[in-house]
Amino acid sequence: MNLPFFIARRYLFAKKSHNVINIVSAISAVGMAVGTAALIIIMSIYNGFDSLVKSMLSNVEPDLLITPSTGKTFVPEGEAYDWIYGQEQVMNMCCVLEENVFINYDGHQGIAVAKGVDDIYEQESPLHNYLKEGSFTLHRGDVRLACVGAGLAYSMGISPRFVAPIEIYYPSRTRSISLSNPAASIESINVFPSGVFTINNEIDSKYIILPIEAMQELLEYDGDVISGVEIRLVEGCSRSELRKLQKEISSRLGDGFRVSDRFQQNESLYKMMKYEKLSIYMILIFIIIIIAFNIFGSLSMLIIEKRDDIRILRSMGAQDRTLRQVFVLEGWMISLLGLAAGLAIGIVFALVQQHLGLIKMPGNFIVKAYPVILSWKDILATAAGVAVIGYLIALLPVASFYRKERRTVYMDSGNL
Repeated sequence: MNLPFFIARRYLFAKKSHNVINIVSAISAVGMAVGTAALIIIMSIYNGFDSLVKSMLSNVEPDLLITPSTGKTFVPEGEAYDWIYGQEQVMNMCCVLEENVFINYDGHQGIAVAKGVDDIYEQESPLHNYLKEGSFTLHRGDVRLACVGAGLAYSMGISPRFVAPIEIYYPSRTRSISLSNPAASIESINVFPSGVFTINNEIDSKYIILPIEAMQELLEYDGDVISGVEIRLVEGCSRSELRKLQKEISSRLGDGFRVSDRFQQNESLYKMMKYEKLSIYMILIFIIIIIAFNIFGSLSMLIIEKRDDIRILRSMGAQDRTLRQVFVLEGWMISLLGLAAGLAIGIVFALVQQHLGLIKMPGNFIVKAYPVILSWKDILATAAGVAVIGYLIALLPVASFYRKERRTVYMDSGNL
């Protein structure tokens, strides 16, 4: 039998002569449990919102995006595009032409990102499911329509119920600037609002979706020039399949083109989301460290109370290393009890919220309940972090006691 563990377990559950030690030990275990449960729950909620943001972005961002390595535009031609379209993982391919433009609507002016899209995008875009008002329609006979982000629509008073057109302006590529008549060097088109969509604040505040032929007319390009090819894959396509397809497309197109997945299209955003999660973890771990210092107090009092037992065990031949292990294990077991209880509470709460959605979101949010996704990686990271903190905190009072004891023995021997 492991003697240090046996003695530590007896000390943990035995009644102490000073009841305050039991109280402080209980408070320590409860504090560790609360901190652990909070860490699991908050990390799971962050996972839920993280997944929600990524799913929203996927409605605008394709799985793969082909853009030119240099310049803004290109003409999609060659056998590579026929090969891409023939792959079973590819659900559709859309041609887009995107540019920053100046818009005017009923006396309101502003800057927007105009995204011209083809008929395939109009028919199969997931934006159909995220309309706040109107419909995702870009053509009504010969009339060109546009779908506007909710933030942009609100700031400029755009509504599909009104008959005023959206005037879009862009400096002419073919005409020189005339100081006497500056308007002659600006190209413009009119489109009428057909719908308002909402994805997230960043996209809603700047995007306007319109037919690609309207954008080509505005930018004075012929009908084949685009700025990108968006590739959406079939549902259930694995990450490894996406990587393999991305590598093959890049190889077939050559160095003149860049093939980006969703992470590479918004690398700064996804990195920021990872850093935010790491920051949340570190802040909560720091709070658990503060809570864990209760163990320092309870263990220090226990060592003082058990001085007679320490002398008896020494007289029976126990070494100082064994005695140190007893009290370190005692303090660590307090934190592990809290860890186990906290993991159980946090996991049960996260699973209940994830599957039943008991706690509802306030206001008119896109989801009704707080999104929660429990990750085994978070569970392992929490368990490892709390266990290490508990062990290190348990070392402190034991090391402090034996340091003082050695100093006392040294002083006594000096006096002799």
